Amino acid sequence: MSAFAFGGSGVAAKPLIEAGLAPLEVTWLRVTGAALVLLPLAWRHRGLLTRRPGLLVGFGLLGVAGVQACYFAALSRIPVGVAMLVEYFAPALVLGWVRFVQRRPVSRAAVIGVVLAVGGLACVVEIWSGLGFNLLGLLLALGAAFCQVGYFVLADHGSDGQDPADPFGVIAYGLLIGAVVLTVIGRPWGMDWTVLTGRADLAGARVPALALLAWIVLVATVIAYLTGVLSVRRLSPQVAGVVACLEAVIATVLAWVLLDEHLGVAQVVGGAVVLSGALIAQTSTPKAVTAEPVAASAPVEEEREFSAGG
Repeated sequence: MSAFAFGGSGVAAKPLIEAGLAPLEVTWLRVTGAALVLLPLAWRHRGLLTRRPGLLVGFGLLGVAGVQACYFAALSRIPVGVAMLVEYFAPALVLGWVRFVQRRPVSRAAVIGVVLAVGGLACVVEIWSGLGFNLLGLLLALGAAFCQVGYFVLADHGSDGQDPADPFGVIAYGLLIGAVVLTVIGRPWGMDWTVLTGRADLAGARVPALALLAWIVLVATVIAYLTGVLSVRRLSPQVAGVVACLEAVIATVLAWVLLDEHLGVAQVVGGAVVLSGALIAQTSTPKAVTAEPVAASAPVEEEREFSAGG
């Protein structure tokens, strides 16, 4: 559900961009609007500000502002396909975090799933259609990937300890912090606000710009982040990271249906490979806590205890 919600942001954002808004302005509207929607949750969980300030700041800077800002900055310097593939190298980086930072074994299924997902994504975005090795652009895209690692790791880390941080509060404050950071970066006071009062073209239909913005805010941000964090806490960062690769497939399919951006044979095959990788990675999810350790995958409770210590 989270991958579908995140993947549906592009088909709604592109008409707004074509209508006259800059990509970073759409991103600021997205994050700020979601932060305002979740403001009551932020007030309800205001105790998190003193209990888990590091978690909130980290999630806001990395999981919200960092991913968005680095990705859009990379797009101005390297092809979209290259930037997307580099960003979605994050599942492999999550495995590296678990293996070399937390010093825990990772399941063979998760490794195979990552390899298949990254290879499939290369086909989905057709990386061979235009490579640009602008060093700064590649570093920015890699920065987006590292920030996405922070999203998965911090989403899981928030469930650690005897008094876990409520996911709704973490997301609410993460979006608030992200909105503040993006305000400084995007400087929205120069935005053409009249675009939001008009209509934008979506699949040949003239759709109110505010309706598209509402979809981006409520579905592609609020629901996407809520379901994403909840899923990480029930799976694991490495497995959830691989499943999140479905976002690229979903975004491409939706663009095919709604924006008439046709898929090639290689993209269809790549999408099937990504799906296969996600399904294989799911086999590393523990079914239940057992008395003895399982070689392929540690129990969820053990993962969380280790994360708290690491």
